[in-house]
Amino acid sequence: MLKIERSFWFILLISLLLVGCQAAETEGEMEETPGTEEEHDHDDSEGEEEHVHTNDEDIPEEVEIEGVAHHYHTGDQIELTAQAQNHSEFDDWHWYVRDSSEEEWEMDSSQTGANFAGEATIDGQEIKAVLYDDQHEPVVQSAPVVIEIDDHGHDHSHAHDEETQQIYDGYFEDSQIEDRELSDWEGDWQSVYPYLLDGSLDEVFTHKEEDGGDKTADEYKEYYRNGYETEVEQIIIEGQNVTFVENGESNTAEYVYDGYEILTYERGNRGVRFIFKLDEENDQLPTYIQFSDHIIFPTKSHHFHLYWGDDREALLEEVTHWPTYYPSDLSADDIAHEMIAH
Repeated sequence: MLKIERSFWFILLISLLLVGCQAAETEGEMEETPGTEEEHDHDDSEGEEEHVHTNDEDIPEEVEIEGVAHHYHTGDQIELTAQAQNHSEFDDWHWYVRDSSEEEWEMDSSQTGANFAGEATIDGQEIKAVLYDDQHEPVVQSAPVVIEIDDHGHDHSHAHDEETQQIYDGYFEDSQIEDRELSDWEGDWQSVYPYLLDGSLDEVFTHKEEDGGDKTADEYKEYYRNGYETEVEQIIIEGQNVTFVENGESNTAEYVYDGYEILTYERGNRGVRFIFKLDEENDQLPTYIQFSDHIIFPTKSHHFHLYWGDDREALLEEVTHWPTYYPSDLSADDIAHEMIAH
């Protein structure tokens, strides 16, 4: 009987110890849970302060980016402005960049406010602006803008390398000249003459004066007025077809290559005219067209001076009247930027 009684008390003691251990373990877990939740909340808060967002597709694209140039040259200044008309109550702008669409977005902490300023160094770089609210949550964003760098290279980049600048300025060897195809000028081109008339290019002439030019801004404007003057507002080149658009009326014909001519100017520099001739007679179009674009070998042109007429030799004597054309998708500001860059 005594042995049974001792066994009973021993079992009871073990049971109480087990219950106590289980209660202590449960209490420990309950104390740990708030700490974990606190840590989670803290991490989220830090992420918001750093403006990290991963679900880009969930942010409405209601921001417009202004100031993007058609293309840049290496080292050009990038100046962008973000605008969100429907969210003027917020002003917490942040800019994100990535080297390509395959890369992850990274916030550029050097950029603050609605304006972005940087240097063009990477072709294909993407930039976007994101607007945050007072709780550090993204409200709206822009679509990415792509920075296109085109240094008009010929087998290598030559934004402002010495050889290229010399060619552009008209100093080169005859051996450097190569025949070119009409495809070098393929595209839809607009005359810059209307922009001169409406004052859009005035900053170009001011820049020329301030950059050590030998004329005043007004004198430059008059000089270029004579050079740019034309009634042919648009040139379209597709394959061998060249279309002249004058006062809204279009005329098209095929032109074939007719060689090039080297011209020497009064100040000693030179130029090359690449010449094309009508393949078949056409009373509505000139027999000859001659391109001059400061390029002397096969390269896609970015703007050009065009001479046209029925007398090949007489055209070569024309050096004061040179209608000038830039891509039709460029704005007046884009064209002014291009002109100043050169």
